[in-house]
Amino acid sequence: MKKDLHPPYYPDAKVACACGATFTTGSTLKEIRVEICSQCHPFYTGKQKFVDTARRVEKFQERAAKVSAAAAVRKGRKVKKAAATARREAKRQEAQEAAAATKAAAKREVKTKERAAPKQKTETPAATPPTATEQ
Repeated sequence: MKKDLHPPYYPDAKVACACGATFTTGSTLKEIRVEICSQCHPFYTGKQKFVDTARRVEKFQERAAKVSAAAAVRKGRKVKKAAATARREAKRQEAQEAAAATKAAAKREVKTKERAAPKQKTETPAATPPTATEQ
């Protein structure tokens, strides 16, 4: 069997938690630093605590805030439909007004032409006496 195959074992390895608690245990490392231990873990303490190893909680909260801000600015379906209906109604009203203006202009043009041109009398042919074959 090879010698020095396994790392050295330290029976009095110190474990230091981020909350400040320290205790000793056996390990192949002399000192161990942990982020959470049995004294501060939510399962054992009953208190809610976010364990944020890589800023995951903060990133999630930032994304959630972005989404809610965007949703506040966004318009709802009813608002969009009402705006579209108002646009269509305004366009229809504008078309009606344009048609009425065109019709009025055409009438004015006809009246001015009638006034400018003298009226011609159309003579109706005089009644011809009946012919012998018609009597």
